[in-house]
Order: sequence, then C-alpha cells, then structure tokens
Amino acid sequence: MKALAILLLASASLLAHEGHHHPATSEMANAASTFLKSLSKEQSKAAQFDFKTDERENWHFVPMVREGVRFGNLKPHQQHLAFGLLGTGLSQKGLLTATQIMTLEQVLSDRGQDPELRNTEKYYLAIFGTPSLDKPWGWRFEGHHLSLNFTAVDNHVTGVPTFYGTNPAELKKGPLKGTRPLGEIEDAARALAVKLKAADKSPVFSEKPPKEIFTAQDRIAKAQEALGVASSDLHGHHITELLEVIGLIASFQRRDVSADALKKVHTLQRKKLTFAWAGSLERHSAHYFRIQGPDFLIEYANTQNDANHAHLVWRDLKNDFARDVLKKHYEHAH
Repeated sequence: MKALAILLLASASLLAHEGHHHPATSEMANAASTFLKSLSKEQSKAAQFDFKTDERENWHFVPMVREGVRFGNLKPHQQHLAFGLLGTGLSQKGLLTATQIMTLEQVLSDRGQDPELRNTEKYYLAIFGTPSLDKPWGWRFEGHHLSLNFTAVDNHVTGVPTFYGTNPAELKKGPLKGTRPLGEIEDAARALAVKLKAADKSPVFSEKPPKEIFTAQDRIAKAQEALGVASSDLHGHHITELLEVIGLIASFQRRDVSADALKKVHTLQRKKLTFAWAGSLERHSAHYFRIQGPDFLIEYANTQNDANHAHLVWRDLKNDFARDVLKKHYEHAH
C-alpha cells in the first residue's frame, strides 16, 4: 500500500476513534497555556496579542526582527516548553526539519556570515488570543526560513500558511555534510517530472525557472496559471505519485492537523490538480515546481546560490490563517 494511502487510513481511524475531535486542539491549548505561565510579565507582554490583531497575518520568512517573544531571550526551561508547543503542531519529521533549518543558521555563521543575521535563537513565538477549546486562538513560530502558523477554531486546527526554507539546500562539507532538510521532497517531485516527460506528459512549462516562489510573502495567496500537466490527463500510477509528493509535504504536520486537507486532495481534488515544473530536471540545477488544486497551492524553488538554496510553501487559497473557518464560525455565532 502506498505511503499516502496508509497516512489517510491512519488519519481516518484516528478521527473516528476520537469522534471527530482533534487531539491537537487540547494539546496545543495545554502546551500554550503552560508556556505562557512560565513567562515573566515582560515576556508575556511580548508574546501575547489580541486574536483579531492585524499582526496575526503578518508573516515573513526573511531574517528580520519580529513581533513575539524571542527564543534567545527565553530561559532554558522556557525554550523546552516552546519546543513542546511546536511538537503539538508538527510531526516528529516536521520538528526535525525545523530544527535542521535553524541549525543551518549556525553553520553559515561559523563560515563567517553575520552572527546576528545568522542566529539560531533569532526565532519568535507569538500567541494570539487565549488558548482555549471553545474560542478562536492561534500561534506562530517564525524566523529566517521558517514560518509556522496555527489557528484553532471550533475544536479544529489549521496549519497554513506554512513555509520551510533551507540555505544551503544541501550541506556539501563539514560534520553535517549531506544534510538536505527538503531533499526527499525535491527528489520525489523531480523523479515524477522525469517519468512524466518520458511518457510524453511533460510538466515543464519553461526552461528558465523564476527567481522565487510567485506568492512570495503575500498575506493572501492568489491561484497561479494552470500550467504543466493536469492530473485528469495522467494515468493512475502517476496521480498516485503526485499525491505522494503532496503527502510528503503534509507529513511535516501531525496527522490530525493535515488529515482534512489530505482527504480533500485525495478524494474531491485528485482529478483537478496541476503539476508544473520550470528549469532543469538535472539535480544541482536551478528549478521550480508547483502543485495546485482548486483551493490550495504548493510552491518549491531552488534557484539561488547556484541552486543550493530552497524555499517551500503551502498556501490555502481560501483558508490561510483559518479565514474560511472563522467566517463560518462568526456567522454561526451571530
């Protein structure tokens, strides 16, 4: 059985057992409350925001000072609690990927780059609203090349937008040589693109890749042109491989956070997807790909620093920051 099918079956079993209750909601609320209780008044002031503040959707992935409590200003036990909160939204794989991305900042600092710019503790945790099971609230963990946004509404958790970047995309020297935080995803997408080209279903729409993901750091993501190859024109095994690429990206989040989105992709949208590639199909060469459905968009670009600097983003065209869920929540509440 394919990996995605296993993931979906496990997720469905989990949700059925829980009566459609998402364990993430209670675990996140508990972890966030415990973290907040550990903070001083000054730290708490930096960390907490009103849920409806504009800042909640002010996301970035460049190295900059952000709102929130800075990870480097936390005491060791508070940092442990912060990672505990991360673990309620991410899978073990996602948590490993996030820590690898943060570690790369130290690698670049050791190579002589600006130690403040390349700081493994220059990440910020912000909590929006009061952690609760019956009122909307959310949180963000963000810094260079990492933006993780979670919103809890009506006993349900969304985890979009989500961004992972890695510079270098592959460490080619040093004790961590061979580390590729996003390598599995890149390899799977490339392998599919090569197979499709051999089957006269090439997804390549341009020999020249864009310099960056098209949606950049836009608060509201826009659907991109439907280029490349449509899943409706693919054979079943190619669709399965495309779904497996999506599943690899979704696997950074814990199963009960990504289950609903994956189920929709796997059932309602499997014949409505497009897979587009720009640039070379050779490894170590600049390239870009995107997977788009009726209401979601995945972009991946590895074009900078001699094709050794990658960006990956998952956007929900309707429900980033739980916008759609919140709209329904407020309509029902009033």
